[in-house]
Amino acid sequence: MSFANILLMRHELLLTAAAILVLIAEIFWDPAKKKSISLLSVILFFIIAAIGFFPSGSGSLFGGMYEVNNTRLLMKNILNIGVLIVMLQSLGWLSKEENHERISEYFILIISTLIGMNFMISSGHFLMFYIGLELATIPIAALAAFDRYRNNSAEAGIKLILSSALSSGILLYGLSMIYGTTGSLYFSEVAKLFAQANLQILGFIFFFTGMAFKISIVPFHLWTADVYEGSPVNITSYLSVISKGAAVFIFIIILFTVFPVIIATWQNTIYVTAVLTMTIGNLFAIRQQNLKRFLAFSSISQAGFILLGFIGGNQLGMASVIYYILIYIFSNLGAFGVVTAVYNASGKENISDYNGLYLTNPGLSLVMTLSLFSLAGIPPVAGFFGKFFLFTAAAEKGYYLLVLIAVLNTIISLYYYLLIVKAMFINTSETPVSKFKSDLGTRLALTICVAGMVATGFAGFLFEAIRNLSFGV
Repeated sequence: MSFANILLMRHELLLTAAAILVLIAEIFWDPAKKKSISLLSVILFFIIAAIGFFPSGSGSLFGGMYEVNNTRLLMKNILNIGVLIVMLQSLGWLSKEENHERISEYFILIISTLIGMNFMISSGHFLMFYIGLELATIPIAALAAFDRYRNNSAEAGIKLILSSALSSGILLYGLSMIYGTTGSLYFSEVAKLFAQANLQILGFIFFFTGMAFKISIVPFHLWTADVYEGSPVNITSYLSVISKGAAVFIFIIILFTVFPVIIATWQNTIYVTAVLTMTIGNLFAIRQQNLKRFLAFSSISQAGFILLGFIGGNQLGMASVIYYILIYIFSNLGAFGVVTAVYNASGKENISDYNGLYLTNPGLSLVMTLSLFSLAGIPPVAGFFGKFFLFTAAAEKGYYLLVLIAVLNTIISLYYYLLIVKAMFINTSETPVSKFKSDLGTRLALTICVAGMVATGFAGFLFEAIRNLSFGV
């Protein structure tokens, strides 16, 4: 294996080196200086994220089990941006007294799960895909249960690991059927040998079900709200954005490269699940009072919108999904960043607690409003352009009724997003959240989110650049 081949795995290798350095710091640094591990971890990850944008060649390793091209590198870089924002938002929370002894564990788990996601995205073989999936899932379950002083956090970790085990079992059962009928686990070979036999179709249905759990597609979404509510706020944002984004990326790669021969079958399946996911996610979001549960159902409905890009089944659809995930990272992490800041300062996380927030914390209120408007798809913020391209991808294939349903769901989502805006700007409270100043990491993260929501919407060349990528993934 040459040095050039090794560089194809630069994301994974650099992340592994960073995890080892954090572990060494935990072992050898003076206990009085353990808080500086947070700064070390963020700096290391910033360097890794920056290196990821340097040009790199395409190729494969391990007999084609690991593949790299510009599309997959872009997906990894998008996830790196999101993880960097999550890390910055976590600094204030980790500085609390009860977390001082577990700072290194937090960053090692975050980095470990990202390594798994990167392997998953670069997989060209179902075994590599599954190894990456499990490497990404197990540390997330530990992170969900990270807050040892809250029973809800332990419950969230248990629910996440059990639901993940169930979904992985279903997914593996489907893969066993595909392997049994094709004799291969390589993506390229399965695509050639997939003959639409009944057992193969059944295997695909099991595979789709397993992935639907990971993305929180209705009716496989029931774990989402409980896990999001019980997990620490920063982990909830990680689950909602990074974990979902990685699952969406590999799912669309596999659908487009392994199962194009049954595109009519999975388009029909996605049609039904997209309608259910958008509608049920929106209707349940209206009923929520806890902001983490609210954003959980919001993320479910967003998954329904993302499926509109899937159903296009073409280059426009795939480019729309990648572009929307980038926008979704900035928008959702902007909202979660405000929730994190308010929770760290006051311990409050219900919608009613935000009554009158604008009077005491106008900056956070404006960031939250901008993030919610982007999630709702209101111009001129980036979410409007993201949804526009998703709708265009579906309409181009003649799914006009689906687009109409999506537009109606957008109106519903606007209603419940405005409930929070109303609470912050119009409602009054005798005991509003006191005026406070967020930590530097949170302010920097929110600045990145706001800049991303504005810039990605008006940077039309960005979508064109994504669309012109070679999607021969």
